[in-house]
Amino acid sequence: MPPGPERDEDIASWTRSLGLGGLVDLHLHFLPDRMMTKVWAYFDQVEERVGAVWPVWYRQPEAERLAVLESFGVLRFAPLAYPHKPGMAEWLNGWMREFAERVPAAVPTATFYPEPSARSYVESALSAGVRCFKSHVQVGAYDPRDPLLTPVWGALAEAGVPVVVHAGHGPERGPHTGLDVFAEVLRRHPRLVAVLAHAGMPEYEAALELVDRFPRVYLDTTMVGVPFTEQLMPSPADWVDRLAGIGDRIVLGSDFPNIPYPYSTQLRAIAGWAADDRLGVAFLRAVLHDTPAKLLNL
Repeated sequence: MPPGPERDEDIASWTRSLGLGGLVDLHLHFLPDRMMTKVWAYFDQVEERVGAVWPVWYRQPEAERLAVLESFGVLRFAPLAYPHKPGMAEWLNGWMREFAERVPAAVPTATFYPEPSARSYVESALSAGVRCFKSHVQVGAYDPRDPLLTPVWGALAEAGVPVVVHAGHGPERGPHTGLDVFAEVLRRHPRLVAVLAHAGMPEYEAALELVDRFPRVYLDTTMVGVPFTEQLMPSPADWVDRLAGIGDRIVLGSDFPNIPYPYSTQLRAIAGWAADDRLGVAFLRAVLHDTPAKLLNL
């Protein structure tokens, strides 16, 4: 099996060596310029709170970031956005709709916040063909069990449209983070197609238990197994052993552009897992393309 790409410049040829025409990334971010600048400012100041410097590797204008993804051979991607206060989600959904209309590689995405209008704008987004939602419990500082979100989770479960949920405590705890909290949502909506962002980091064990319990729960690879994160929130010693039984429930996520290392670093980590004979090239093809493409209905 070919080892992972050493440099970003090697990504496209490495992907072709796996028999794939490109990558499908289920977890990266594009935002309005002013909002993205604020996100980058957060990472500039995060060292004291998380214990590590976090240089944003792809701090470039939007057009350059899109060109970078194209050079990597990213065929399609889910550009995720998230609100941190009421009245923001519907505006973001409008921006994301326009972004997907002008960027062919972007699938239509949307988000939500616990507010009286959430049910209406989520149902409108579903009717408009949105293929993926984002719920960021940490940044939003909301309780995913909020009654205002009950019809939202129900509508998403009924539609079978995936929602990428950042519910773990990493990189910082929030007032309602914790996979035990989100597990209550899954118990109420067991058919929800939930992708646990960052594999639930640092609660990897709890995330794996949710995958075992709920057949429509997936894990994304975002920042998992890379040297930066292994120093702060290391994955379990038996991580590869656990992946061997759930290879079809893992999807590529990168967190581009807000990662503190090259995109190729994440792919090397995934390739390292796949070096185990129980995983191999079939696992790589599933994670890097087939499973996220299935979830996004491509």
